[in-house]
Amino acid sequence: MLDDRKTAILRAVVEEYIATAQPVGSAHIASNRDFAVSSATVRNDMAALEREGYLMHPHTSAGRIPTDKGYRFFVDNLVPNGSLGSIEQAKVGSFFETAHFRLEETLQRTSMLLAQLTNYASVVIGPTAEVAVVRSVQLVRLSSHHLTVVVVLSNGAVENAQIEISDASSDEEISQANIKLQKIMVTRPLREVADHRADIGGKVGDRGENATSDDLCEKVLSALDRGRTDENFFVGGVAQMAEAFDAVEIVRNVLHTLEQQYVVVTLVRDMLNRGVSVAIGAEHGVEPLSACSVVLAPVRADGETVGTVGVLGPTRMNYPQALATVDLVSDRLGRRLTEN
Repeated sequence: MLDDRKTAILRAVVEEYIATAQPVGSAHIASNRDFAVSSATVRNDMAALEREGYLMHPHTSAGRIPTDKGYRFFVDNLVPNGSLGSIEQAKVGSFFETAHFRLEETLQRTSMLLAQLTNYASVVIGPTAEVAVVRSVQLVRLSSHHLTVVVVLSNGAVENAQIEISDASSDEEISQANIKLQKIMVTRPLREVADHRADIGGKVGDRGENATSDDLCEKVLSALDRGRTDENFFVGGVAQMAEAFDAVEIVRNVLHTLEQQYVVVTLVRDMLNRGVSVAIGAEHGVEPLSACSVVLAPVRADGETVGTVGVLGPTRMNYPQALATVDLVSDRLGRRLTEN
């Protein structure tokens, strides 16, 4: 465990390097921080921190920079309770007060907001249709042989399917089927659609004179009973990552990896499964992103985790600001989804 002075010196080095991206020298720390010791003492302590793996010494500079271990100590022990400035808080508040868009557009705009606030790449994963509650069901006749079912979900998404019907299906029978579907489906999650099919004969009436409308209900539910595995996944601010690194090869690896949705989604899920909100460097296990850190927060609506927001930036990211931004945006997005 580091003593108080080494801890203070490590904190000073990390904060200075985050702010300037330049290796930090002992003389600079001694002259600009409130240390009642000489530059030589600071230099000795920095050398000790290097031996213990918290700092490293670039060959081209007399100063030192933090290692992943140094950043981890900083995040776990020294990060203050960050808060956004009044301007940033107002920007977030204004965004969600006016975010009356369809789900996909809200998530995409949220990713852009995160990128603008942090200057890092952002990741937003929203709820799939599977977990959303049905708000309304509407059957619309397209022709004598076809009708469309339109399902509006609580997350703002709209599901639809086209159904083939017989000439014998009357408008009244379609209306009866619509009423039954409303009773069966509204306020229940769409993922339970297979269970709804068992309700047709029991919950809403006996087959017989209602056979035609029941058959329509069965066809509708059968059409909606399909697997939905696509993630509502959005990445923003990718171009800003090109400015975060000097090495072209690192930029190329980072940008290429961010284009691979499966890799990023797997990274996020793995972090959440491990209960990790901050992964630094190689900790997240994705080698092409070893020069990056990831900060995540779950999105909760109605007490259930329905998505994730986060930022990805260089390991020298401003962790207090990133954590505060991600926490605020995840909270406001969750409230918006709950209201919907």
